[in-house]
Amino acid sequence: MSDLITQSCKPCEGGTRALDPEEARALLGEIDSAWTIDGDNAGIEREFRFRDYYQTIAFVNALAWIAHREDHHPDLTVGYNRCRVRYSTHAIGGLSRNDFICAAKIDQLLAEDG
Repeated sequence: MSDLITQSCKPCEGGTRALDPEEARALLGEIDSAWTIDGDNAGIEREFRFRDYYQTIAFVNALAWIAHREDHHPDLTVGYNRCRVRYSTHAIGGLSRNDFICAAKIDQLLAEDG
């Protein structure tokens, strides 16, 4: 289990720099292998698949609770039985540790769901 799940997001304000590609790849190794870094190192994303619409929306609601609690919000694309989640720290124009913290918490949510 990654120690990312025990951490909380911190505000990214003036002076905070985006992670460089090497730092991002190191953190990517601490979350589920289904997460990918986009080509310009500005975001991570993963598509989740579910049996039906109800399960998809239940996942979205649980994810929204995590996002609210961490005050770090992903971009979502939701369909009948799928949800694409993309994290990026818009305030710094790239990836931050916060993106990986939230991804780890979503991974844990699904692990607990069985």
